[in-house]
Amino acid sequence: MWNGKMKAMTFSFDDGVVQDIRTIGIMNKYGLRGTFNLNSSVLGIPAPNSLVRNGKSIDYSKVEPFDVKRIYEGHEVAAHTLKHPPLYDISDDTLVYQVEEDRLALSELVGYEVVGMAYPFGHCNEHIASVIRERTGIKYARTVKSTNNFDLQSDLLLFDPSVYFIHTDDMFRLGREFLELETDEPKLFYVWGHTYEMDADFISWERFEEFCSMMSGHDDIFYGTNKEILL
Repeated sequence: MWNGKMKAMTFSFDDGVVQDIRTIGIMNKYGLRGTFNLNSSVLGIPAPNSLVRNGKSIDYSKVEPFDVKRIYEGHEVAAHTLKHPPLYDISDDTLVYQVEEDRLALSELVGYEVVGMAYPFGHCNEHIASVIRERTGIKYARTVKSTNNFDLQSDLLLFDPSVYFIHTDDMFRLGREFLELETDEPKLFYVWGHTYEMDADFISWERFEEFCSMMSGHDDIFYGTNKEILL
């Protein structure tokens, strides 16, 4: 299925924050790959106030637009809309503008066509997906609904991940199950989150690196970006 392998693993992180840089360093150390979903119109903007998560004030600054290609080299950049609006509250035309203009701007920054996205706030339904499918260049889009399994799905515009990485116990449990899994059908372990959540101690940086170390270097697993695995 994937270079002759029946198992694949990928990561997906949202918002294009400066913590992505440290995260990519850890992923690269262990040969893991993933997709980073960016809001192009707010790149380079420092957080006006610290974001408070889990009782902690954390940096929510965005990466600089001129650094995007370098920072995410070896991984995939995907869309997340221009400004992260609540998609349930906007018109179809505004939805198309937010998605397609973000996709085109990011494509210009990275030098290849961006074709994936993640839904802001996880806001998605059949109608939103159909508008994106019919009126934009997006080929796949990720929700925030965890399946807690490794099954592939037929609708790539409403693609559910396996697990949210702040649910650390579930992530490690699924990771161990995936490593032990023997299958003659394609199976995907898809982990998502926000890298700033490690500064907020929803999951520690050390725990994330422990997970990456555990999952890395297995000959029966293909490690790829969302695009490489889904398309």
